[in-house]
Amino acid sequence: MARIQNSAFGYQRRQTHRRPEINITNLMDVMMVLLVVFMVAAPLMTSGIQLDLPKVGGKNLEGKETSINISVDKDGLYYIGESVVEDEEIVPKLEAIRGENDTLSVVISGDTTTSYGRVIGLMAMLKEAGFDKVGLKTEAKPFQKKK
Repeated sequence: MARIQNSAFGYQRRQTHRRPEINITNLMDVMMVLLVVFMVAAPLMTSGIQLDLPKVGGKNLEGKETSINISVDKDGLYYIGESVVEDEEIVPKLEAIRGENDTLSVVISGDTTTSYGRVIGLMAMLKEAGFDKVGLKTEAKPFQKKK
């Protein structure tokens, strides 16, 4: 190693240039842990209105089409998402959401204690507006073996 004479401190070493590097291993470990936490927690987070859906037999719908959920709570109020929607605003909002998508279906989630007339009235309103794919959301009954 070549040395250079320095009058104040004796000898001085030649400076070596280091390339700065970012070690992302620790960052990747943290990101993977966060990903796993969110994957586990996501199904537990429920959004929407708390409803007591009727429990009936049957299987879940399996389809690729998109759907809009309209909820009717125990007081008879209509909800799209989590916001309350007045009766006369439902059809214009759904038509704006539908746009060019003709395969859009509407699913009605009615609380078991809500008035039957409110749910049927909503179905009639949607049918008159041209929504042909309207369904009712229920919860599946627990399976019981026949004896």
